[in-house]
Amino acid sequence: MRALVVYCHPRADSFNAAIRDTVLGRLAAAGAEVRQIDLYGEGFDPVMSAAENAAYLDGTLGTEHLAQHVAGIDWCDTLIFVYPTWWYGMPALLKGWFDRALLPGSAFILPEEDGGDIKPGLTHITRLGVFTTCGASWWLTRLIGAPGRRTILRGVRLLCAPRCKTTFAAHYLMDSSTPDSRAKHLDRVHRKLDRFLGHRAQA
Repeated sequence: MRALVVYCHPRADSFNAAIRDTVLGRLAAAGAEVRQIDLYGEGFDPVMSAAENAAYLDGTLGTEHLAQHVAGIDWCDTLIFVYPTWWYGMPALLKGWFDRALLPGSAFILPEEDGGDIKPGLTHITRLGVFTTCGASWWLTRLIGAPGRRTILRGVRLLCAPRCKTTFAAHYLMDSSTPDSRAKHLDRVHRKLDRFLGHRAQA
């Protein structure tokens, strides 16, 4: 198993960091090879320039500008995202990563004919996971439509292997969370990951 964990939070003391550490711990326990991308930690630039956009659309962009990121995506068979849900979606930095790192010719294949649709390019990815926190409640998030979750677990999944396995866990009402609710959520992340990875925790 080769797992790429994409982590996006600006503060080292955040609860998302604890979620990330739980994810990394369970991956290690399952014997996975792991790579991590820390978007805030590396100062990732989410802005696509006009020149980059033009090259993106005409197929001349290549991958050299984000070689390490594209290599990680091409390398992994398990792709996991850890981030806070802000305004019902992913942080702008993470959205910029999707815009710039999921490239045509790599993550997907642009149509060759008029009226055609894109074709998947991530068919080597067989597991896709999202672990997030939400300030809103479960019912309000669902009422809005949970666009962040849908972008990854529906949109990105369509580019992955046909039977790509998915998992999702969110701590809702994060702004009024308690030590007990956070501890219970980390335990939930632990259990969901073990099922997701097919790993049985040691007693």
